[in-house]
Amino acid sequence: ELGVSIHGERINLMPVLLELIKNNKDILKNIDAIASDKPFIITMQDGRQLGLSAERVKSLLSTLQHVFSLYGNKNENTRLKMQALDASLLVEIEAASHALNMRWHGGQKMLALGNKLKDFTAIQDIQVPDSFKGSLRHYQQEGLNWLQFLREYGLAGILADDMGLGKTVQILAHIMVEKTLNKSTHPFLVIAPTSLMVNWRNEAARFAPSLKVLVLHGVERKEHFASLDQYDLILTTYPLLPRDKDILLNYQYHTVILDEAQSIKNARAKFTLIANQLHCRYRLCLTGTPLENNLGELWSLFNFLLPGYLGTQKEFSSLFRTPIEKLGDIERGKLLARRIKPFVLRRTKQQVVTELPEKTEIIRIVELEGQQLDLYETIRVSMHDKIRKEIVQRGAEQSHILILDALLKLRQVCCDPALLKIALPQKTTHSAKREELLSMLVPMIAEGRKILLFSQFSSMLALIETDLARLMIPYVKLTGSTFDRETPVNVFQEGKVPLFLISLKAGGVGLNLTAADTVIHYDPWWNPAAENQATDRAYRIGQNKPVFVYKLITAGTVEEKIIEMQKRKSNLMQNLFEADSNLNTKFTIDDLQMLFEPITTVI
Repeated sequence: ELGVSIHGERINLMPVLLELIKNNKDILKNIDAIASDKPFIITMQDGRQLGLSAERVKSLLSTLQHVFSLYGNKNENTRLKMQALDASLLVEIEAASHALNMRWHGGQKMLALGNKLKDFTAIQDIQVPDSFKGSLRHYQQEGLNWLQFLREYGLAGILADDMGLGKTVQILAHIMVEKTLNKSTHPFLVIAPTSLMVNWRNEAARFAPSLKVLVLHGVERKEHFASLDQYDLILTTYPLLPRDKDILLNYQYHTVILDEAQSIKNARAKFTLIANQLHCRYRLCLTGTPLENNLGELWSLFNFLLPGYLGTQKEFSSLFRTPIEKLGDIERGKLLARRIKPFVLRRTKQQVVTELPEKTEIIRIVELEGQQLDLYETIRVSMHDKIRKEIVQRGAEQSHILILDALLKLRQVCCDPALLKIALPQKTTHSAKREELLSMLVPMIAEGRKILLFSQFSSMLALIETDLARLMIPYVKLTGSTFDRETPVNVFQEGKVPLFLISLKAGGVGLNLTAADTVIHYDPWWNPAAENQATDRAYRIGQNKPVFVYKLITAGTVEEKIIEMQKRKSNLMQNLFEADSNLNTKFTIDDLQMLFEPITTVI
């Protein structure tokens, strides 16, 4: 309740203020229009009028409007009910109340929690036990403090530091504090992509050698099903969740940790549903990209961490996703950013690692010519006609398979016509981009550069291999079919070869390749986070050389449009941390039309 005392009579202003907000969406704009020396008049329920300072009441109404937008339909007329997880809002209400000479009564424990949720600096330092064999950087110590704060209050959160800032190390320090100081008895369960199993095992052995670690992977894992509770740390993978569901759901865990947590961005995916069912006291997510494509992915992460905090999926779409993504509602963007802020800790390299060398990004524009240009235009025109007819007949939502197939073919032509799996009237063997790549590689290698070359197409890497063999350029390769990942990594890191060919899906995470000083993205991908993660194989802690990042883009093609779409998705990500960012993120039918525009009209 929000009460004031007038001539000894206690009056609850909450129902009056809530009614004002409910019936007047522009209430804050109206207050702005009032001169600072004039009172803001509130008509109370009995008809009497109360004059309050317009300047002072604005801060109170602003916070209440925030709360009302979240809980307005669930409140009684006299009391404002809210989740304990929104305790940080109580701090703002208290501050606004003081400005009106109102006093806060009761709820001191909730208010203390609110202060900590609102102000990260209020969280106390945690002593790292001797059993942790390593030293933490200043921001990693802050990360440990935050993880311990969440555990103390029974909360959950997302450690969303940039790739390469040591999220694994912070979690291992947290585990050692729990095992050593808080005497936790149940195991910690880490679920991660298959490619990260080796990294987790090695990091645990390095920083927390006293932990009894089980890598629950491979056929032999079944031998350990009956004894999972005898381990301190269990490592398993997302693909194995459906297979091992019945076993994993039989155990109680201290904490379930999802690494590369964007893997559960699809709320209906089988391993997402299984992860939500795991029995544990605490939950954590690790990801440098808590949002890749749309806000629905963020809801899925919070549904795992704090079920109900962002409402149901339908409520979240109505309150946040539709207004932000489709209508560009900046205020709703700010509201969501404020709501998730206490439970997301994100630091970028630029913020915390001053010793990292400079990173330079260079876009190399490649012009299509001759038969390759003719082929691109032929496919563009024919597929554009098919798609327009399909959209007219079935609608855009039902035409996405044809659209994606058309875009795939156009992207393949940009990379190399040899990638196409269709019969062509004449053989087109020339690839402008492939020639550009070779013209770059030869002098770079002569200069002593160490290069990572990424492509989404493993078949493209195979074509490049034939060129490398002809030019006698030594290299190693990693794709989804590479069984032994450690050997090519070690060969490259030891400087035995100057070039590492990597498929984006197989090598975008879980690799430390600081021997590289050059990264080349042969083809762009819709998701900028995936490209950034790939670049971060080289640009991470331990890198002591300037890093050059090259993106090969064919002029006037779908690849240029992909770069524009990357900017939109980057904006959507930044909205959660920079509330004034551009909110124009909607992907429309007009965008589809743009992707198939004639090459001659593109500037």
